[in-house]
Amino acid sequence: MNHPLTTSAFDLPDRLSAKADPTLIAGDEQHFAAIAECLEQSIAELTDRLDAERRAPGGAGRQAMDRDAEIHRLTARLRALRRFGLDLCLGRMVGADDPEPLYIGRLGLTDSTGRRLLIDWRSPAAEPFFGATHGNPMGLASRRRYRWTGGRISDYWEEVFTPDGLDGHAALDDQSAFVASLGSNRSARMRDVLGTIQADQDAIIRAGSRGALVVDGGPGTGKTVVALHRSAYLLHSDPRLGHRRGGVLFVGPHRPYLAYVADVLPSLGEEGVQTCTLRDLVAEGAAATVEADPEVARLKSSADLVKAIETAVRFYEEPPTKGMTVTTHWSDIWLSADDWAEAFEAAEPGIPHNEARALIWEELLAILTDKHDGDASPELLRKSLLQNRELLTTFDRAWPLIEAADLVGDLWSVPAYLRLCAPWLSRDEVRRLQRANVQAWTASDLPLLDAARQRLGDPEASRRRRRQEAALAVQRERMAQVVDNLIAADDDGEGLMTQLSRADLQRNLVDESELHTPEPDLLAGPFAHVVVDEAQELTDAEWQMLLLRCPSRSFTIVGDRAQARHGFTESWQERLKRIGLDRINLASLSINYRTPEEIMTEAEPVIRAALPDANVPTSIRSGGVPVTHGSVSDRDSILDRWLATHAEGTACVIGDPTFRPTDRVQSLTPELSKGLEFDLVVLIAPEAFGEGIAGAVDRYVAMTRATQQLVILTGTS
Repeated sequence: MNHPLTTSAFDLPDRLSAKADPTLIAGDEQHFAAIAECLEQSIAELTDRLDAERRAPGGAGRQAMDRDAEIHRLTARLRALRRFGLDLCLGRMVGADDPEPLYIGRLGLTDSTGRRLLIDWRSPAAEPFFGATHGNPMGLASRRRYRWTGGRISDYWEEVFTPDGLDGHAALDDQSAFVASLGSNRSARMRDVLGTIQADQDAIIRAGSRGALVVDGGPGTGKTVVALHRSAYLLHSDPRLGHRRGGVLFVGPHRPYLAYVADVLPSLGEEGVQTCTLRDLVAEGAAATVEADPEVARLKSSADLVKAIETAVRFYEEPPTKGMTVTTHWSDIWLSADDWAEAFEAAEPGIPHNEARALIWEELLAILTDKHDGDASPELLRKSLLQNRELLTTFDRAWPLIEAADLVGDLWSVPAYLRLCAPWLSRDEVRRLQRANVQAWTASDLPLLDAARQRLGDPEASRRRRRQEAALAVQRERMAQVVDNLIAADDDGEGLMTQLSRADLQRNLVDESELHTPEPDLLAGPFAHVVVDEAQELTDAEWQMLLLRCPSRSFTIVGDRAQARHGFTESWQERLKRIGLDRINLASLSINYRTPEEIMTEAEPVIRAALPDANVPTSIRSGGVPVTHGSVSDRDSILDRWLATHAEGTACVIGDPTFRPTDRVQSLTPELSKGLEFDLVVLIAPEAFGEGIAGAVDRYVAMTRATQQLVILTGTS
């Protein structure tokens, strides 16, 4: 029996009194009571299970991993249930052949009797809720979507797909409420839009993950919404992409964008997706500047230059061509050029250079030990070789430890080295790429630094391993001495003291837990799937950073060719095949849900003047507010007036670096506004954004950030 809610789930304003008719919402109220009861029970049970798991012994090996995974799963589920209340429910749908409503939720929810109270939005059974249209109702008679405010329903709207579905829906308003909701106030974070995902977006969200899926769409078509929800959908639905198999990497264009979308994936119950910008993939990215010389930026944007890193590293992997005599305390050992070559072959392809060094050294020691014909034990000989300065110096020169920054820095400071690694460059191009301060990193250097770091590996790993081995050797020697002393003190030589003499038991007595283990690089990959938003801006070199992290070549690529600041004359297929992707599918979004037609009417000619074939989407709503023009001197009065008349919402001044942001008004460049949206946009001197494609794109992007009002100010203040 359902326990009644102490407060109605509905909090409809007086103007929507018709929707509060009990004949319309009584069934929902009853269902919400069951959800509330189940939520309370589920939270209590999960809390108890989590406490029990945390109290249980940690175990070791796979047992410890399984325990940690279960704690992570329970914690994530509990956090999701506590994050929401009844607003876990997005809406309901009624089948044409089944009058019993099915309720769709952010998560699935089943009560103690096995009754499904909520169907997870990602399940196949929930697909009609998002995908049904009047042209293809997908077996539905009706669909109801809720709007939640403060944990209660402040509005809902109904869509009916069959004549029979009209019964019991006196509050029909079809799509009008949804269209009106598109113009609601924005906030500093992307608002929750799961309940309003449309059929064209849902089809892309649920597409398969094999190969590369390109989502091409103009401003306001929901590309970012699709990218984020597709990340959550694939992790839930595709077992090949689970966290233990690599998980998902989500790459955004800049930091303001990541801050804007930060709440979306957690609200979908996914906290394991790694999110970053391209700069975050490389340690030098945070301080990297923009390349001042456009020609240098163009040269560094080539994937060929990134691939030249392989040649640059191989230069330091050539075995000595001359043999040498290795002197020990017992004899001289001849180490021939063939011996060096044999040792170098111990490094199998794919092992990073710095990590392969230890394998080669061990092989070199094994060769010398086999060739030694003196009386020394292998342990004594090894100790002697480890102290042989001539051998160590020769090995260091033949296979040195290399820092990625040093390797790339040498390319920009040693012309002969750059010519060797990139022979297709002209002498003038080699000269142009040289610079005095090789460590003054630019954004164009990052793909080369990343490729170098991936190919070289961590130089500290080898040093760390040597330090750890030395520390363990000291521990073993100390433990062996302790054991010898204990055995010597044992009267009968039996029992525990005899067992202590076993070598394997002595090894177990050595404590390796004190050895330092570096924190893993969560962005190093490999990932099972990579989602890239605003992908039209990536250079061929930058694409290599992502290909390195996704061997499966499973990508979701989101962008708009018309928003590429440096032009995008090819098709998506041509661009992606050139950088190394082959299985490519293209999906287009052509409906602009965000930008009012008044704004798009003014923005469209701006981009078409530079790109006549731009994919300009069609707006489906009118904001009723015309675009206004004025002088830059009006900036502050316009903002003050808007803030005084709008208690909620966000604004942005684009193009004025002198304006200092406030709590509700941001100040951004056109480039950093990409991917964001605001109720009001005040565009400052767009004529100064520049000429050509870059200038047109900046103006177009800035104009289409507004969801309600656009003000264009010209002149100087």
